[in-house]
Amino acid sequence: MTPQSPPGTRRTELSVLCLCFSVIVFDGYDLIVYGATLPALLQHDAWGLTPASAGAIGSYALVGMLAGALIAGAVTDLVGRRKVLLFGVTGFSLAMVGCALAPDATLFGVFRLLAGLGLGGVMPTAIALTAEYSAPHRRSLNNALMFSGYSVGGVLAAVLALSLMPTYGFRLMYWIGAVPLLLVPVLMRALPESLAFLVAKGRDAEAARTAERLGVALPQAGGQREPGRSGVRTLLGRRYVVPAILFALTSFLGLLLVYGLNTWLPQIMKSAGYPLSSSLLFLVVLNAGAIVGTILVAPIGDRIGMRPVTLAAFLAASVSIYLLSVPSSAPVMYALVAVAGFGTVGTQILVNAYVAMHFPAEVRATALGWTLGIGRIGAIIGPTFGGILMSSGVNAAWNFYAFAIPAAVGALVVLLLPSRGAASGAGLRTRAEQAA
Repeated sequence: MTPQSPPGTRRTELSVLCLCFSVIVFDGYDLIVYGATLPALLQHDAWGLTPASAGAIGSYALVGMLAGALIAGAVTDLVGRRKVLLFGVTGFSLAMVGCALAPDATLFGVFRLLAGLGLGGVMPTAIALTAEYSAPHRRSLNNALMFSGYSVGGVLAAVLALSLMPTYGFRLMYWIGAVPLLLVPVLMRALPESLAFLVAKGRDAEAARTAERLGVALPQAGGQREPGRSGVRTLLGRRYVVPAILFALTSFLGLLLVYGLNTWLPQIMKSAGYPLSSSLLFLVVLNAGAIVGTILVAPIGDRIGMRPVTLAAFLAASVSIYLLSVPSSAPVMYALVAVAGFGTVGTQILVNAYVAMHFPAEVRATALGWTLGIGRIGAIIGPTFGGILMSSGVNAAWNFYAFAIPAAVGALVVLLLPSRGAASGAGLRTRAEQAA
């Protein structure tokens, strides 16, 4: 069999990549903005938040993301990738309006939960579409480029908090989170549906028209799903269940680190004596480190496989977070925070690419939705865990040890993951490839 050719032209590949990147920028913003505004929320006397209650509110959006990812994984085979993404973007944007207008902490928490429902469906769908429309030899790189939008959004949230929040307060930050409503008409017009979904549903005429409009090769069912079985049943079948569980556990640990640190790093650094402006700068460096590190490392994963680079990223997180507990000069501290950003946010980006490369197109969106959904339990625990630590009065060094340990455990789990993707040589192939 000849090597797989790209499922679409370079123009279509770049178009899908840019659209999904734009969505993930706001996905990252809307999640990281809570950590950026947390010091101001704790000082908002009218709400009377404590570190423990603030940590709980930080988890509400992640509970919503857990439900949203699981729902998206189940319904994406029924309604398609495109509709799930559009509903998700519209939902989380409207919920951010609710956060901006919330009169008290209770309603604020409710709207954070609703925002999470929308956000939960966006991430796996964007990853699946980017993977499908990427050439195989650029799949990991394109996923890293697309998902770096999450960290770009995090940097944007921190920078805007530094410049706007002292004057305008925390509410403006949540109004900005509603901007993606302006992106929805563009997505409706320009974002294509998954050709793999159309073919799998027997919508051959629509698939042919879409492929012709995009100038891409029309895929043909050749895959792994048994007739009459849903993506969820296939994923939980004997062939895929063990990798799905291991990927979910890896995602659990990765997301615990991502959301625990992004929620509490400004407050942890502030409690260590840094002023608010400097502590927010650490959040900028954390996410900038994720962007640069992941884009540099992801192409290596395309060449040598995702397991060694994911293992290295978890180890980098564990070592750098541990070293942050040791007093050091400002340049060294910032360098360690940047490495920690790559090892936490960057690790999760690599894990997502690993999942997308392992599972074939027929179950890729379902696998991403369900493994990310189960992994969201770690995201839920992260902010609450950080809040409990901050409230417990433990030695400041333990605020760092508590996150270094899960990173080390994550490295051990990665060793159990499959080294090669089940999607290798499988899944949907173009008619030309079938003939070859």
